[in-house]
Amino acid sequence: MEGFKIHNFDFNKLMAFAETAKGDVFLKTADGDVLNLKSKLTQLLALSKAIDWGNVGEAEVICKNQEDETRLFRLNLYGDEK
Repeated sequence: MEGFKIHNFDFNKLMAFAETAKGDVFLKTADGDVLNLKSKLTQLLALSKAIDWGNVGEAEVICKNQEDETRLFRLNLYGDEK
């Protein structure tokens, strides 16, 4: 699975994105684990290590749906999806 890096990303925006995504969205950890961001348990447990004051410093995100990947790229680059 290939993904792309996000940097200084607002945690709430990332979770809102995952909830509205058409396909699965995964976070790849530094250890190589791949976590499903649509899972509330993953959001609470696994991401707590990646969060610094409400932001995800750096992470690799994998979208199964091409439209979702495009939306996330725009969100990461411009701060919104428009």
